[in-house]
Order: sequence, then structure tokens, then C-alpha cells
Amino acid sequence: MKKVVLLIILIVFTLTGFAQEIGVVKGKVIDKQTREVLPFVNIIVEGTQKGATTDNNGSFEIKNVSLGYIKVSASFVGFTTVVSEDYLVTRDKSPFIVIELEEDSSQLDEVIIQSSLFKRKVESPLSLQNLGVAEIEKNPGGNRDVLKVIQSLPGVASNPGFRNDIIIRGGATSENKFYVDGIEVPVINHFQTQGASGGPVGIINTDLIRKVDFYSSAFPANRGNTLSSVIEFTQKTGNTKSFEGRATLGTSDAGITLQGPLSKNTSVMFSARQSYLQFLFKLIKLPFLPTYNDFQLNVKSKLDNNDEIAVFALAAIDDFELNEEVNDGVTDEETLKKNNYSLSRIPIQTQWNYTFGASYKHYAENSTQTYVLSRNEWKNNAVKYFDNTNNPNDLLLDYSSKEIENKFRFENDMRLNNGIKLNFGVSLQQAKYQNKTFQRFANTDGLQTFNFDSEFSMFSYAVFAQASQGFFNENLQVSVGVRADANNYNSEMKNPFNQFSPRISASYSLSDKWFVNASLGKYYQLPAYTVLGYRDNNNVLVNQPTTSYISSAHTVAGLEFRPENNSKITLEGFYKSYDKYPFSIKDQVSLANLGNDFGVVGSEAVISNNQGRSYGFELLAQKKSFDGIYGILSYTFVRSEFKDVNSNYVPSTWDNKHLLTFTGGKKLNRNWEIGAKFRLVGGRPYTPYDLEKSAIIENYDANNQGVLDFSKLNTERFDTFTQLDLRIDKTWYWKKTSLNFYIDIQNALGSESIQQAFLVPVLDANGNKVVNPNDSSKYILEEVENSQGNLLPGFGFIVDF
Repeated sequence: MKKVVLLIILIVFTLTGFAQEIGVVKGKVIDKQTREVLPFVNIIVEGTQKGATTDNNGSFEIKNVSLGYIKVSASFVGFTTVVSEDYLVTRDKSPFIVIELEEDSSQLDEVIIQSSLFKRKVESPLSLQNLGVAEIEKNPGGNRDVLKVIQSLPGVASNPGFRNDIIIRGGATSENKFYVDGIEVPVINHFQTQGASGGPVGIINTDLIRKVDFYSSAFPANRGNTLSSVIEFTQKTGNTKSFEGRATLGTSDAGITLQGPLSKNTSVMFSARQSYLQFLFKLIKLPFLPTYNDFQLNVKSKLDNNDEIAVFALAAIDDFELNEEVNDGVTDEETLKKNNYSLSRIPIQTQWNYTFGASYKHYAENSTQTYVLSRNEWKNNAVKYFDNTNNPNDLLLDYSSKEIENKFRFENDMRLNNGIKLNFGVSLQQAKYQNKTFQRFANTDGLQTFNFDSEFSMFSYAVFAQASQGFFNENLQVSVGVRADANNYNSEMKNPFNQFSPRISASYSLSDKWFVNASLGKYYQLPAYTVLGYRDNNNVLVNQPTTSYISSAHTVAGLEFRPENNSKITLEGFYKSYDKYPFSIKDQVSLANLGNDFGVVGSEAVISNNQGRSYGFELLAQKKSFDGIYGILSYTFVRSEFKDVNSNYVPSTWDNKHLLTFTGGKKLNRNWEIGAKFRLVGGRPYTPYDLEKSAIIENYDANNQGVLDFSKLNTERFDTFTQLDLRIDKTWYWKKTSLNFYIDIQNALGSESIQQAFLVPVLDANGNKVVNPNDSSKYILEEVENSQGNLLPGFGFIVDF
């Protein structure tokens, strides 16, 4: 691998091209509400003195623009100054940027040329971060996966290894919701853990994304069913003038993205990606062989000046097989033990899913109506046999489930004459869940067998409203929202007042650089379908009588300082209290502690009575790209605790305590760019094994791993882990195409992270498991070190044509 990387670096340095270092930017400016064009608007390329003024048709053109990602700002009397998202300028392609300006009565006297690169929302004046496409693509160690990029934001913890677990301010991985152009996407990762949201690789293709808004609190009322975060993806609008494309080749997959016009006012973007990890993993002798494919479609059409429609589709196909030849030629004893452990416990798994939706917007004189209709489906299958015999008598797991949702949402955004901004609407959802499970499982109570076939349908609805207004010459901004959710699953959740969700946020401007921000809110989330659809061996829907929505009350306050338009420093304190979290009857542990591994979370009998809390503070210093330098430094202190079986608060699985992240980079001459990301994550708690129960033969043969002793829930803790990622980019611009080559080195220092040891039976000289001579019902077990910390060099090519 090192020789390959060195060879590619040599090729990069010797490649030559006749690059023209300037390009052209075109676009137009319109009134956000009336959709009318705006003439005489000042347009400036951010960080430069280059600009233009829109003509009578609202159009502009700026020449001699540096190649690469750029932003432009638009300023006009009586309107709020706007900074665009990132747009890529190449020698042959001129991006067409449509900028929407919104009226602002506080700017009637003069044009404000200087604008902030940080966007503020009165509904969410704090706990909101924004990512542009340039920040996502060039993130060191991110592998162009937006979910990995989010892990470098304040309040976000990550686990060692390759998983995309999103752990927000001490909350579980199941507490996040994802939207693409306003359409909810329940499955966001390949090989996603059912009942949670983590997985190894994100499904969303960065090539179609314009920006990402990340809310860790202060959620708008139109976004419900979440406890820890809302992550909004905004897609690009395809080229309406000509066809163009992008081809990518990375360490793990290859992809193609095409875009172009379907008509004068309609554009389409389509992408397809396929992994080749199975070949790489087989070559380097890993015990599992994953394969994934994903597809994404984005169609946007302007019907007339007041009507727009957008169609979105996302689909993935995942297959996970065992590499039963992994031990061929292997002589190292430790490697053999680890491989055998993985082969004995990992099931053969297949998943497929899709989300398809359409949104329609109508712009009236003082309001905008949005209609969103979508459907999503997720199929998850897993099979495991003892010693992988495929003998029906050795069956340990046969799992098959399907989740189907049909959704509709209506929103009306209004601006009243007194300056009040009002958003209100309703959402409807019809869901169907199927689950067929056979599983042999062992815990401290011994061996258990689950065998049921479940199916149920559920209808849900929600109503919401949010009003925002400025006071004291717009120095004080206040937003108040309410939401109520309900469904027909049981009598408690049928009453919307049991899920009444109020929220309020406020921001006070001490000066043009200092702000005080605060928010209060109570949020609700429906337990996973795996919980709602679980049946016992008599096919009784045992969780239906008592299960309720999970609630979380957030209190957040902070101070924000913006020394320049491209930098900010924030300090936020937060407190979250949880109620009615599902509590496992068989393991006597809150489900809030689960979700950091593959498989299924929540398919068991529960009681909705668990309580928890998380609290701490975040410090953030960020500088957006200016003069080629950018960086973000964040530190979070967080404690996360949930009650145990004795109603005592104990650390949860997500109680990392300390999170420190730095991401920075520098744009160099001749289109070179370097970047680095450093993460320090406090060691999370874990539960030790019950060695006696684990050694029982029937227990171990069912689990093929140790039995956890939940009476000692999270009494042990891993060490703090650190990781340094590095990235180098070089881009060439030619007449008809451009090439970006990058080298991405994950864990450049080879930092090692010790995780919970594997508990495996001792083998004799013939490879048979050794039975305890003093107790024939037990194996003799030993611990095998489980460490992660390999240096992972990677590289990739991005070709725009």
C-alpha cells in the first residue's frame, strides 16, 4: 500500500497541464417572496474586490474569478445581505447562482456590503452549525462522507473505528432525524443498525449536496420525532443549460454523477456508486466481505414564477458475507483467534431500502405553501448458524423485517404586516411493520428462545406552529413554537396533549459582534418500530399497553462573539432530561445504552419508565475560509447518565466526558490544499462480562461471545483515544475537464485504541473447544485483546467533465 501511495504522489508531481487560473460566475437575484427579479444589486465574490451589479433582468456576470470553490454576497437597500453557498468554478464551467433576497425594514437607509459567512436563524439562534460542500469534500479523514464530517462538530462524539455513529450531547444514536430537501430519510447508512442510525458508510452522495444544517437543539416546530439532533441536507440544482458529469474513484468505492436539462426550466441530477470493499477485504484477509450500492435522483422544475416542484429518490442495496477462507495460510495464533471469533458471531446480512418523495412550493404575495409527499421502505434480513454449518438444527438466528412509511406534510410560511414570521402546518403518516424472528439468545438468566411473527399498521399525525418577531429595533429576536403528535398505537399516545411540545428561543444583540442566546423546549420521539412490533412466543404484542413517546426537555444558553464576518467564538451550556425511555425487561438496562454495534436494537419486551439526563458545555472557535486559511476548534464537556435497575443514575454508554476536535487547512498556490483533523474522545463506559455465565456451554454456543453482567452496568471505562487525519489535494483545470487528486491518511500517528476484549473458548491442538474438566457444562474461556489503531492511507480521483 505504501509503495502504491508513493507511486501516485510521484505521478501527481510530474503531471503537467496548461491551466487557466480564471473563470466566470453568472447568476441572477430575485425577491424571495414575490419571485421578481431585482436590478442594481451589488454582487461581490467573497474575499476579493471582484464584483458586479445586476442588470434590469436581475442578471449578473463576474469575470476573472479564481478557479475552485467560491461564495458570492448580494447587498441591496431594504433587503438582508445574503452570502451564497459554495459553488465550483472551473475553466470551462460557469456556475449559475440564483440568490434570493428577503426584505428587511432595518436596512432601509443604506446598503450593508459586509456580510457574515455564518447564518443565524431566529428559530434556532444557537446549537446550529452549517457545512458547505467544500468543507465536506476536503475534510481530512472524512472520505467525502458527510456523516463523518459531522463528527468534528461541537457536542458530537464518535467511536473508534469506522462507524458513522452520531452521538449528540450524550444522546443515543437512535435520537437523530435526517431530511433531504425537506423529505425525511429514515435510513442514512449502509448496513444501518435497525432501531438506531449508525453504520459504516453514509448513503448520501456528497456530489449532490449543496449544504448541511446541523441542529443539536432548538429544533423548529416543523421538525418532530427527535430528541438529540436534526440534520438537514440541501441538494444542488442541476445545470439547466448543458449536460455535465463527475466521476469519482476512492479507496472503497467508485461513482458517477450526471446532471443536465430536461427542459428549459427543469434539471436532473443522478448518481450511482458501487463499492469494491469485498475485493480489498478478501485481499488483506478480513473475515467479512461487505458490498454496497446506492443511487440518488434529484429533479427540480420551475413551473412558473410562483410554482416549483422537486422530486427526490434515494436507494441502497447492501450484502454482507463471511470470508470463510480468511484463515488460509495464516499462522499467527492471535490473528486466528480474532478471525474465528468474528466468523462465529457475525451473521450473513442483506439490506435494501429506498426513499422517494416530491415537494411542491407555491409562492403567494405574503406566504409560501409547501406540500411534501414521500414513501420509504426498509428490508433487513440476517441469518446465523452455529459454526456456519447451514444445518437447520444449528440455526441461531433467522431475522426478517420490513418497515414501510407513507408521509404527507403541509406547511405555510407567512410574513404578517406587523413583522411577525409565522409557520404552521400538519403532517400525516401511515406506517406498516413486519417482523419474523427466530433467535436463540443467552443472558445472565440463561438460554432463551424467541420465535414470533409480527405485523401491525399505525396512523400518526402532528400539528405545529411557530411565530417569530423582532423587538427593540430588531435587537431582540424571539421565536415561540408548539407541536403535538399522536397515533393510534395505544390510548396514551392517541391523546395529542400527552405529546404537547412547546419551545421558545431568544437572541439579544449586545452589539454588532456580541449576542446572548437561549432556548427552552420539550421534544418527543416515538420508540423504534422494533419496540412497537415486538411479540412474545404467544404472538402477543406485549409492549402495546404501556409504551409511550420518549420525551426530552432541553435548556440551552450561550454567548456568541463574531470578531469578523468570517469568524466566530461561541460558548454554550446545555441540560437535557429524559423521561419514559424504554427499559429492557430481559437485561434490566435502558435502551438508551444500546446502538453502538451492528444488528437490531429494541426487539424485546420493555417498560417505558426509564429516566436519564445529560449536561455540559461547548466551546467553539471557527474561521471560515479567508485568504486560504480555515479551521474549527471545539471542546465539549458532557456527562450522560441513565437510571439503572435500582433507580440510581449511572454513566450511560455515551458518557465520554471530554470531546476535543480541531480541523483546519490551508489553500496553497497552484491549486494545492492541505488539511488536518485531530480528535480526542474520552473513553466511554462499558459493562464487563459475567465470566461464570459466559462459560456455560449452551450460553456461549448461542451467543458466540461473552454474556454481559448488567448488574455492573458501565462500571468499567475505556481509555481516551486520539486520532490524527491528514489530507492533501491537488487540482488541475483544463479546457473541458478538471481533475482533483487527493491523499487521505486516517490515523496518521497509528494511535491505538483498546476496546473490550473478545471472550473465546480455549482450543486444543486439534482446534476443538476445551471443556472445563471440573465442570462439563462449561468451556474454559480466555480473553483476546481487541485493539484498533491501524494507519489507513487512502487516495482518490474526482474528475469533472
